[in-house]
Parts: sequence; C-alpha cells; structure tokens
Amino acid sequence: MAVFPGSPGTPASRRLGRIALHAVLIAGGLAMLFPFAWMLLTSFKGARQMLNAPLDWLPNPWRAQNYPDAFGALPFAQAYWNSFYIAVLNVLLTLSTSAMAAYAFARIRFRGSGLLFGLFLATQMVPAQVTVVPLYLMLAELGWIDSHLALIVPGFVNPFAVFLLRQFIRAVPIELEEAARLDGANRWTIFWRVVLPNVRPGLGALGIIVFLASWNSFFFPLIFLNSTELATVPLLISQFADQHGATDYGLTLAASAISVIPMMIAFLIGQRRILNSMAMSGLGGR
Repeated sequence: MAVFPGSPGTPASRRLGRIALHAVLIAGGLAMLFPFAWMLLTSFKGARQMLNAPLDWLPNPWRAQNYPDAFGALPFAQAYWNSFYIAVLNVLLTLSTSAMAAYAFARIRFRGSGLLFGLFLATQMVPAQVTVVPLYLMLAELGWIDSHLALIVPGFVNPFAVFLLRQFIRAVPIELEEAARLDGANRWTIFWRVVLPNVRPGLGALGIIVFLASWNSFFFPLIFLNSTELATVPLLISQFADQHGATDYGLTLAASAISVIPMMIAFLIGQRRILNSMAMSGLGGR
C-alpha cells in the first residue's frame, strides 16, 4: 500500500503531531505556573501598588521587606515547625501501619479477607466532613482538642496508603518469600528483610504524598486547634489574612510563598519517583 506525503503514517505528520502535543503541554504548564508567578511577584509589592488599575504585573519598587515583616507579624517560625514535625510523624506512622496492613492483605489469606479489604477501601469514599463530628466528640472525650495529637493519631489508618502498598507487595515474587521460609524465616523476618526492601520505591513515593497532604491540611487544624502557638502553616496564613488582608496582600502572599518552599522541594525530589511508582503499582493506567 502506497504512503502519500502528509498521510497519518508519514514521519512529517508524526513530527507535526509531536510538535502540537508539546505545544499543548507547554501551554498547560504555563497556565499552571501562572498563579505561582503572580504570587511571587505580588509578594514583592507594596500595599499602594495592590490598588493600581490597571493591575501592575511587576513590582515597582521591589519591596523585599514583605518577607521579614510577614515572618514577624505572627509566630510563623513556630507554625513552620509545627507543620514540619506533624508531617514527619504522619509519614513515619502511616508508612509503619500501612505497610503491615498491606502485607497482611496481600499475603495472609484468612476467611473474609477479600470482604474486609473491600469494606476497608469503601471507607475511602466517605468524605472527611461526614466523620468530623463523631471524630471531634471522640477526641474531646480523650482531651485531645487543641492538641497536635488530634492531627497525628487519626492518620494512623490510611486506606489509600494500604491499597497502594498492597499493589507493590503483590508485585514482589512469591518465590522470594518461599525461599526465605525454607531458610527458617518467620513472617516478621520475611516482611522486614524481604518485602520492605523490594517495595522501597513505593514507600518513598507514599511518604512524599503523605507529607504534602499533611503540610497542606487546613480543614482538620481549623476544627481541632484553637491556640495560635499550636497552629500549622495553612491555619496561620488564614489568620494572617484576616488580620492584614484588607490592607496589604503583599504580606499575605509573602507568607504563602514561604509556606510553598517545603512542597516545592518535596515535589522536585519525588516527582519522578511518584510517577514511576504509580505506573509500577498499576494506578497509572496503560
């Protein structure tokens, strides 16, 4: 069958298709970067320039003083530390409990395990807003309201984390575990020395996802925390906006820019790992 120039199968048409695809992706990427660029530029503006019409894109003059002013207006350093250590504890505890639960669902067969796993995943479909009232009452009975324990302990159980790690564990060849069992290894030894080293990419990707989710969390800190010294970064920024937003958005956006730094670092470090892990686990599609 003859192939004519310009037909779908020719190198020229494929090249044009790739160029068009890259153009669309670049346009989409620029559209997503636009809010970040606007936030950074506005964080260097003074209060008077915010009210200019039409809007000035570039600061004139550049006002770097917004950053120390934003950092000193409220206990931002304390909020930064609160968010960081809560996120780290959430990562460690989620990885620990989810890895053990995922191994049990993937490798230990018992009556009703499939039904139990299905019910466990079904809880992922329940919005957090539905359970916040009974959760609040439980935490109030324990005396954990206005405490960081209210943000750490409920995160022990994460259905998405269990499902993701279960997919990784199922991909580990069962022959490795059988060989370890023949050498006299028990369940714990197999889990610790055979399974975990083989699912390390999934643990890394899940850790980054949990860290970002904890760092960005606003709803639960808003409900469970009352004291300013216990506030996390998103919650403190909301209080900061209430105090300064009507007069100086430059300070508010300077605080927002500071809060984005850990997320950007985590994303740049783990972007490829997250995408590769999702593809390996079967969540990325084909």
